[in-house]
Amino acid sequence: MSLPDFKTSLAGAAPATGLSPVLTGLWWLGKGDWDRAHRIIQDETGRDAAWAHAHLHRVEGDLGNAAYWYRQAGQKIATDALDIEFERIVSALLGS
Repeated sequence: MSLPDFKTSLAGAAPATGLSPVLTGLWWLGKGDWDRAHRIIQDETGRDAAWAHAHLHRVEGDLGNAAYWYRQAGQKIATDALDIEFERIVSALLGS
């Protein structure tokens, strides 16, 4: 799946089958359901999940918590627009 395909899929009622849990969580975030996205991503482990988790807390406005998750992910703290960071994370996780 490409980033444009992922973004197009946001018009649907459910995420595409075969997405990783982290991408599924980001899909729900893309739909505007922060709570559902957080419930999915917070239960995942690894750097990809930590990066997505950092983004979620940045979206929420909890920058202290976001900073913790960026460190866990081995990523620098993002300062660009939220939509740009969202696309960067999704692209990276899709392997684009």
